[in-house]
Amino acid sequence: MTRRGASAVDPGAPGLGATESRYSSRMALPERRPATYEDVIAAPEHKVAEVVDGELYLNPRPAKPHAAAASALGEELGPPFKRGKGGPGGWILLDEPELHLGKDILVPDLGGWRRERMPALTIDLPYFTLSPDWVCEVLSPSTERLDRRKKLAAYARERVGHVWLVNPLARTLEVLELDGQRYAIVAVHADDERVRARPFDAIELELSILWADVQQDG
Repeated sequence: MTRRGASAVDPGAPGLGATESRYSSRMALPERRPATYEDVIAAPEHKVAEVVDGELYLNPRPAKPHAAAASALGEELGPPFKRGKGGPGGWILLDEPELHLGKDILVPDLGGWRRERMPALTIDLPYFTLSPDWVCEVLSPSTERLDRRKKLAAYARERVGHVWLVNPLARTLEVLELDGQRYAIVAVHADDERVRARPFDAIELELSILWADVQQDG
């Protein structure tokens, strides 16, 4: 009796193909559908929606320190590199561009393209399929793991040459450059340092400006 009971659901038993098929069909778990652009469009307006490795990530809009640091950095880099005022120009810099890179949909806090690769913006699509030359991710406790792992891997795959990671709570700037298939940390700056960080090393950046408007507890 034991042997017959065991062989009734044994896939290796002869002559039981139909039984095996019915059993497998009942027990199989449904496959999860990979997230798509439609999921991003359907996301709540108060969320930042991204798709990485087929998974939809929904994060709240940036908190005050995050928003302040990103805005200040854009204000500092824009005139010399986007407008050519006090710097070399030659860049298009954008806040939160939506990037469609392969099957991933990423939204960095800042993105930059050299004008030699993207001379002007087109109006045919609401997103970008050309990978940036530089991105900046402003880290927060809820997004740091995603930013450092899956998004960084996607940027490396798409050959984004420069990545900055700004942590407004720790008051740090990490400067990463693509080295083969992965990123190397070429510098870590903090607090009120005045730095020249590639690819924007033509100017001196005062880090204190990034956290000047944020009052620390205590």
